[in-house]
Amino acid sequence: MPLILPGNVASATAATTYSIANSCRFNYADDPYLSFTPSSAMDTKKWTISFWIKKADITESTSGTRVIGFNDGSNEDFVEFFYDPAYDVLKFDAGDGRLVTNRIFRDSAAWYHIVAVWDSANATAGNRMRLYVNGVEETSFATDTNPSLNDDAAIGGTGSPIWIGGDETSRNIKGYLAEIAMCDGQAYAASDFGEFDEDSPTIWKPKDISGLTFGTSGFWLDFEDSSALGNDVSGNNNDFAVTSGLLAVDQATDTPTNSFCTINPLDNYYAASTFSEGNCKIVTNSSNRTWNTGTIGLTAGLWYWEVKATEMSSDYQLFGISDIVSTSTTRQLGQDTYSYGLNGDNGTIYNNSSSSSADWEEIAQGDIIGHYLDLDNNKMYWAKNGTVMNSGTGFSITAAASTGTGFYLPAFGEYAASDTLTAEANFGGCSAFTVSSAVADANGYGAFEYDPSSGTFDSASKDFLAICTKNLGSDGG
Repeated sequence: MPLILPGNVASATAATTYSIANSCRFNYADDPYLSFTPSSAMDTKKWTISFWIKKADITESTSGTRVIGFNDGSNEDFVEFFYDPAYDVLKFDAGDGRLVTNRIFRDSAAWYHIVAVWDSANATAGNRMRLYVNGVEETSFATDTNPSLNDDAAIGGTGSPIWIGGDETSRNIKGYLAEIAMCDGQAYAASDFGEFDEDSPTIWKPKDISGLTFGTSGFWLDFEDSSALGNDVSGNNNDFAVTSGLLAVDQATDTPTNSFCTINPLDNYYAASTFSEGNCKIVTNSSNRTWNTGTIGLTAGLWYWEVKATEMSSDYQLFGISDIVSTSTTRQLGQDTYSYGLNGDNGTIYNNSSSSSADWEEIAQGDIIGHYLDLDNNKMYWAKNGTVMNSGTGFSITAAASTGTGFYLPAFGEYAASDTLTAEANFGGCSAFTVSSAVADANGYGAFEYDPSSGTFDSASKDFLAICTKNLGSDGG
């Protein structure tokens, strides 16, 4: 079982009888959000909001980033990530009440489950607003203002929309949302939406919510229809309108029950790259030379991912693996003992500050580089637009167990300080570039441009897998 992170990446490795098939990717630059205007009044004194979120950034704007909200023209109710008293705290506003956590939420590799309960008719003041994170009620708040008894929330009126993923003032989120539900007239607990795994009781996982009462104006968005991402499956048909910033390609299989690798924004201090598309796309900085890494470290097994060299200021770009995150603005991928990079300019492999013979291939702008990491035989292979390079002969690497960290991370970056690279990654959960073929791995996970099992590797056939938590649980890690 992988390490349980501060968020909830481990929920995707726990045994479960209920799986979430899809999430929706919200890319801030596209101004994405969903909106729904209730046709009848909701219960202004009692409702519950539940959602799963995988955040894609670690510093929010000073206007906050709104997951769900309602504005009746004079009052607002919302759940958002906020900047005061620290960036990335969780804030719940409703009626004349407010909760702001002391805890911050900066894990971009994990899924968080958030439940916000409004119950202003409750005789106990401290129970009129409640927040749960991964099944546990939050009790430490920087702001803890109880609403007055029988206070009316703004959510509940008609004629004004409920927004998900942002609003018309561009407080849009960056990341993935799954299983968004609102239960009108109900004060549910977190245990109505999820449960702790019986074998690993610190792991919180989702459960089927189809039996809950959603009320007249409640809803449940599961994002399983890519042509109608705002489709309400609660039975109420309270469908949300979709802005032009959300497209069918934003439907993802990166979910709380199967979390995929993405590019890690926590490893960006030296690189200073710009992240987008749910942390599957970066634009590197033109004044340094270093690399960015993926969120999941690998110790064993056979793994596959794709990177498209969308824009390159020169061919001097490096694509490969590293056992460590970036350590300097003047150090390239492949300069260290346990990092390896295919040099797009001359078709050599750069490792330990030395270059191999030019038996590989040069990379041009627009090429898709397939990465095949075999940690059972300690070999690395690369492909160019679906064809394995070097006639399928792999490059020998040091066993992960013998590196300084004991694992390898997907990595890519620039060779020279003046270079820039726009790299669009596809780890299988939600590609940054358009995928036409959507090929899954041998276990049925991921959607790739090219088949992870196509080709011969040192004269053998091998099934390389997407880097996702369901594969980690069964095929190494």
